[in-house]
Parts: sequence; C-alpha cells; structure tokens
Amino acid sequence: MNDNQVTKNTVIKSLFWKFLERGGTQGISFIVSIILARLVLPEEYGVIALMTIFIGLANVFVQKGFSTALVQKKDADDIDFSTVFYVNLIMAGVIYIILVYTSPLIANFYSEPQLASLLKILSLTLFLGAINSVQISILTKKFQFKKLLYSSLTAIVVSGSISIGLAYKGYGVWALIAQQLINQFVVTLVMWFTVEWRPKLVFSTNRLKGLFNYGTNMLLTNLIGTISYDIRGLVIGKLYTSSMLAFSNRGKQFPTLIIRNIDDSIQAVMLPAYSLNQDNRKRVKEIMRRSITTSSYIIFPIMIGLAVIAEPLTRILLTENWLPSVPFMQIFCISYMLKPIHSANLQAIKGLGYSKIILKLEIIKKVVELTILIISMNFGVYAIAMGTLIASLISMAINIFPNKRLVDYSYSEQLRDLLPSLVTSLFMGAVVYSIQYFNLSVYLRLPLQVFIGMITYVLISNIFKLEPYSYILNEIKMNIRNKKSVVL
Repeated sequence: MNDNQVTKNTVIKSLFWKFLERGGTQGISFIVSIILARLVLPEEYGVIALMTIFIGLANVFVQKGFSTALVQKKDADDIDFSTVFYVNLIMAGVIYIILVYTSPLIANFYSEPQLASLLKILSLTLFLGAINSVQISILTKKFQFKKLLYSSLTAIVVSGSISIGLAYKGYGVWALIAQQLINQFVVTLVMWFTVEWRPKLVFSTNRLKGLFNYGTNMLLTNLIGTISYDIRGLVIGKLYTSSMLAFSNRGKQFPTLIIRNIDDSIQAVMLPAYSLNQDNRKRVKEIMRRSITTSSYIIFPIMIGLAVIAEPLTRILLTENWLPSVPFMQIFCISYMLKPIHSANLQAIKGLGYSKIILKLEIIKKVVELTILIISMNFGVYAIAMGTLIASLISMAINIFPNKRLVDYSYSEQLRDLLPSLVTSLFMGAVVYSIQYFNLSVYLRLPLQVFIGMITYVLISNIFKLEPYSYILNEIKMNIRNKKSVVL
C-alpha cells in the first residue's frame, strides 16, 4: 500500500472519530441546553454569555498559539511538549490573576454585581485547559481522535446531568457555572488516564524560540479573531440588555452546533494532513478541494434549511419566550454557511507553515469587521448581526487570495467547486419554504419540511450526479465492502 493510500485511510478514519466526537458531544450538549433553556431565565443566560466571552479571550493565550505550533511541527518531541505545557500553565496563572483583580471593574461596567464573584470561579477553568491543551495537540498530531471522543462524551454527560439537576432545584446561573467547571474537570481527568504522555521535568528555551514565531503568530491570529467574534456580544451586552444578548447567543447556537459538528471536525483533521504534505503543493490542493466540496455539499443545505424552519423549530424546542432569537438564527445560518471556504483556505495556509500570512489576513479582516460593527451598531441589534454576514462575505474573498499563489487554487476554481451545491441548496430551501403556506400545525409542518427538504436535495443530487454526492456514496460503499471483507 502506498503512502498516499495510507494517508487517505488515516484521514478518513480520523474524520469518522472526529465526527463521532463532535456529533456525540454537541448532540448531547444541544439536548442539555434545550432542557436548561426551559429551566433558566434568558437574563441568567445573558450573564453567563458575558463571562464566557472573557474566559474565551483568556483561553486564547492558554490553549492556542504554541499548542497549534506543536501540531504543525513535524518532529515535535517530549522536550517540545513539556516546554509548551509549562508555558501554558504560567499563562493560565498570570491571566487568572488579571481576571480576579479586574472582575469588579467588569461587573461595574456592565451593571451586573454578581458577575465579579462568578467570573473568579469560572476562571479556574483556565488551569484545566492548560493541563489538557498539550494532550489534545498530541492526539491531533497522531490522528488519535478516538481518545478525544472518550473524554468529551464522558464530560458532557456528567456535567450536563449535574447542571440539569441544579437548574431543576432552582440554582439558576450557578447551574450554568457548574456545567462548565465540571465539564473541564472531567475532560482533564479522563485524558490524564487515556493519554500516555506526561510532562517531563525539562524546559528548553531553544525549543520555545523555535516554536515562538509560528506560535506567536497563531496566538495573535486567534486573539484577534476571538476579540472580533466576541466584541459584538460585548457591545450588545453594554448597549442593550442581557436578555437581548441571550437571544443573540441562542440564535447563534443552532448554526454553531452544526459547524462544530461538520466543518470544524473536517478542518481539525485537515491541519495535520496539510502539514504532512506541506512539501507537495499539488497534493495540498487536492486535499483542499476535497475538503471544500464535501463540507459545503453537507453544510449548505443544512444551513439554508435551518434558516427556513427557524421559527417553528424555536416554538417547539425553546417555547415562545425565545422567538426574538429567530432573526438572529436566520442571519447566522447564512453567515456560517460560508465557513467551509474560510476554514479550508486558512487551514491550508497554516499547514504549509505560513503563519505570518495568516496573521496579516486576520488583521485586514478585523479592520473590515470592526468598521462594519461601528457602522451597524447605530442601527440596532439586528443590524449588528447583519453586519456579520457582510463581513463574512468580504473575509471569504480575503482568505482565498493567497492560495492562488500558494497552491494555484483561484477564485474562479473555488466558485465552480461550490456552485452546484449552492444552487441545489437554494432550490431545496425554496421548496421547504413553500410548505408554510399550507394550513398545517407547527408540529406537523416542521417534520414535513425536514423530510421534504432531505428528499429534494438527495433527488436533485442524484439526477444531476453532483460530484461530492457521488464521492460520498463511493466512500460509503467502499467502507461497507471493506468491513464485509474483514468479517469474511
């Protein structure tokens, strides 16, 4: 068996376990969040949303940058792993102290007195993230996503069960705090027993310097991206109400769930795949095209379909109390639909080792996004959400630009690869949308829309023999044949 075949089989198996990890954990997390949404008030969710923004920013320093550099480095060893482990722990300690001392100021700024004490407690997750960040990098580097499944699934089941019990007993915001703390603790505990690596009592400044350029560029890139992503929440939380922030976050939750299950899973596997083939640009382009065509074929119809059924879905799952989140959901669905193009282009550049290009792109995009935010915040909270869609379109063009030179994958080629799935998805969306004109109850209309949407999409794909549809079918058939031959 040749190297390319081994790489292909490894990638496919890794994708399976990554999908299972994302799908299983996010699916259970989704069910937990639906139950909690019925037990916890929107304003309490808004308080947690504010805190998670600050924790997310802090985690960029702890879990990004150097950990990503470990994945990209071909010959990383125990000295590299241990060095980054201690650096991440030091960062967690420094940032924890900063958050503890600034928490009263943050609470006063947002007129949420309880936020100060809650933030001090939730910040403890930084240390847990520092402990398991290197282990995650090792598993990613070795394509051992099956072990990530064990830790993630166990953590979400345990933390979800406890948080639901606390919410039912009336603990409100503390139930949400407990969920995040317990989740991180269980992930760390399970990974400690399932991953063989342990930090050694070694620290190399030379190794750290070797990782510094790539790691720092990635850290700054992730920091800029996280600030840009979260700044809208900070603006909404300040200019409007915590309830409106909760509606915005709830509307974002559904499309985010899908993206994390599908596109993030694909791209998590693609980064080490690109890195292994970084000396073969032609092969990188082939992997990149497959990533874009396959993920967009799956994501486009789901996002368009979700935007169409947002209102009945919200009524059934979340009750009418959460109907203001529907416009947010529809806007974010269209915006996140472009994620496969963003992430595939960026992961290819990362895998090839051009972290400086990634940083430059991020700076340009964030200047554009900040400009759009400043303009849109003057027209209301829904305009801020609409600004994310406009920014996403512009950012997509920016992300594609370097790959014309790096891997000879131009705008026109990428558009041709995406167009069949996009047109088919839009047609499917129109068919699903037309069902609302029938006089049906919401409980009958929703499942009917989902069923007809699926049938329509598959039928058109089969009639016109869409390339990604044929590819997925062939891969499924090959896996079935391989399993039968193993059994025989």
